[in-house]
Amino acid sequence: MWMAVPKKRRSIEINRTRRRAVEKLIKVKDNVEPCLECGHLKQKHVLCGFCYEKVRRETALIRIQIKAMEGGPLKAPATETVVFYEGEVAGDKDKDKRIVERARKRPAWFS
Repeated sequence: MWMAVPKKRRSIEINRTRRRAVEKLIKVKDNVEPCLECGHLKQKHVLCGFCYEKVRRETALIRIQIKAMEGGPLKAPATETVVFYEGEVAGDKDKDKRIVERARKRPAWFS
């Protein structure tokens, strides 16, 4: 069985120009800006990773509290959930909703 083999050796100059071609260089991103909430750099059309992580942690704590209230994920009612923080009171529009109360101040970014 015959294998394909190059007829001539590639020179060092040819190899270097192939490896360092303009198309293979890292592109400079010009769509980077600081996040308005935390100040970390992020792309303009992408959610800030640090802010997303804070929201994800807070949401996980709320889900743990809901699970403790309901006794499991399968026993949860099919109603809307409203989260109240310290100093917030339920109104008439929150009458038929599941209410989760958090014993801390509402974060500025979690509204």
